[in-house]
Amino acid sequence: MVAARPLLSIVVPFFNEGANVERLFLRLTPFLESLDLAWEVVCVNDGSRDDTLDRLLAAHGRDSRIKVIDLSRNFGKELALSAGLAHSQGDAVVPMDADLQHPPETVRDMIAKWREGYDVVYAIRHARIGQGLAARLFARGFYWTFEHLAEIPLPREAGDFRLMDRKVVDVINRMPERSRFMKGIFAWVGFRQIGIPYQQGERVEGGTKWGFVKLLRFAFDGLTSFSNFPLRVWSYIGAMIAGLSFFYIVIRVIRTLIYGVDIPGYESILIIMLFLGGMQLLTLGILGDYLGRVFNEVKGRPLYIVRSTHGFEDGDSSRRK
Repeated sequence: MVAARPLLSIVVPFFNEGANVERLFLRLTPFLESLDLAWEVVCVNDGSRDDTLDRLLAAHGRDSRIKVIDLSRNFGKELALSAGLAHSQGDAVVPMDADLQHPPETVRDMIAKWREGYDVVYAIRHARIGQGLAARLFARGFYWTFEHLAEIPLPREAGDFRLMDRKVVDVINRMPERSRFMKGIFAWVGFRQIGIPYQQGERVEGGTKWGFVKLLRFAFDGLTSFSNFPLRVWSYIGAMIAGLSFFYIVIRVIRTLIYGVDIPGYESILIIMLFLGGMQLLTLGILGDYLGRVFNEVKGRPLYIVRSTHGFEDGDSSRRK
């Protein structure tokens, strides 16, 4: 009896990527056909407002191995990726972007490492194409901060583009947390991991969906998902402020004993009050962010809602395995 060929799943989230759908499959499908693997492409329409869904359904009509998940609204890339992983069935699963910045040809090198016995093969960018100096410095600062403050190491310049063995994907699918920083989750699960270099392509159509404010929030979410340092640091800051305050009291007592009582300075009192008030508000903001995460977990809402699926045998929103 001839053993069935391993199944490769490509998971692609889409949000307003209508102009890139045909370009993606014109490059991706011939490459997948050249592999000695059975394959499927799991496309997740993350509440697109353009013609992305229509183009994906047309691609599914031409090739049933292209499968489509249509979410009820825009849930964000991390949750759209989670939906794709939950519906994938491959022995190996590769998440990639729809804008062709992740070259499909790199998957061949990932498969070679997977066949050597590695469970996760992540792609490392040579350079950030199409990003300015500020964006590159921000990314470098984020990786440095995460490396020094988080509980797990995060490979530098490694994004979502990677190959994962089925047992790794099954573990990720069982993780119940709702604040999902996927790069951190990929690193946290462990297993045998190795990185390979790749040259990031240029975005063909459209612009990035990640503005500076969104990136800043994403970075903060990632840090607070895998580090308690923003909570612990206020104990150190409080102790430092208390020590400085005690030292200042000693100085004032000595000054009073030597020179007598003088008139207190209005400016110094105002500065101290504003400084301590600002520190307290900042502390409350960080505590509130962590408390908000607990609130979201307690509510127990689903990560995402599937409006319809196309190409899956059971036709529902749950993974079949």
